[in-house]
Amino acid sequence: MIYCFRFRELNFVLDTYSGAVHLLDDTAYAVVSQLDGVYSQGCPDFLIKKLSNEYKKSEIEEAYAELYALYENGLLFSEDTYAGFAEMLGPAPVKSMCLNVAHDCNLKCRYCFASHGGFGGEKKLMPFETGKNAIDFLIKNSGGRKNLEVDFFGGEPLMNFDTVKKIVGYARGTEKEHNKNFRFTVTTNGILLDDEKIEYINREMCNVVLSLDGREEVNDFFRPTENGKGSYGLVVGKFKKLVGGRGGKPYYIRGTFTKYNLDF
Repeated sequence: MIYCFRFRELNFVLDTYSGAVHLLDDTAYAVVSQLDGVYSQGCPDFLIKKLSNEYKKSEIEEAYAELYALYENGLLFSEDTYAGFAEMLGPAPVKSMCLNVAHDCNLKCRYCFASHGGFGGEKKLMPFETGKNAIDFLIKNSGGRKNLEVDFFGGEPLMNFDTVKKIVGYARGTEKEHNKNFRFTVTTNGILLDDEKIEYINREMCNVVLSLDGREEVNDFFRPTENGKGSYGLVVGKFKKLVGGRGGKPYYIRGTFTKYNLDF
């Protein structure tokens, strides 16, 4: 199985079973995009016929030969060597789940992978019913595992705090019936932290991940608020208060590293 995609005018092919990633020229990319497997050493006639309006016959044949060499070395259209083991083991139980409860955010981080929390689409908050169904799915597919993990993520999950609390409450209400123990984690930028949320997080969350990028000037450059001001002064005091009330429970500082904060 392969996955073909273009990024910044570059042509990539991922061979999913071997894990190999190939950077191809336009001709080779056009050839491999027409294949669902490599069948023979010689270039198939249908490829030449299909692509002859765009590429010379010699170019197509040369590209196919290079792709065939990758196939011969197990780096393209490779076999799923673990399929047999997976069938022997049967379906693996699910032990953890990450819930994107907020496709929205109150920071405008310069490097944001999620287009400032909107993930390239409409900004939305997860309804409780979706979270409830996710918990039911996790319980149903967890097999004999007792300890299950749920991570609240986003965007900024505290923008959907009421739903987070409802999901946690629902999961806690099912633990005894199904002989499960839920461990919750929340990842937050800290902007919306207040005494109520700090008390709740420290009581219900086994782990908490706090986002900060280092020194004030670096953090504020990369993690501005919606109005363009820095966020460091808004969150550090709240982070310290939350950490001081953890009572020994774990917490983590999550930083995005760049050339500006190598001394993080």
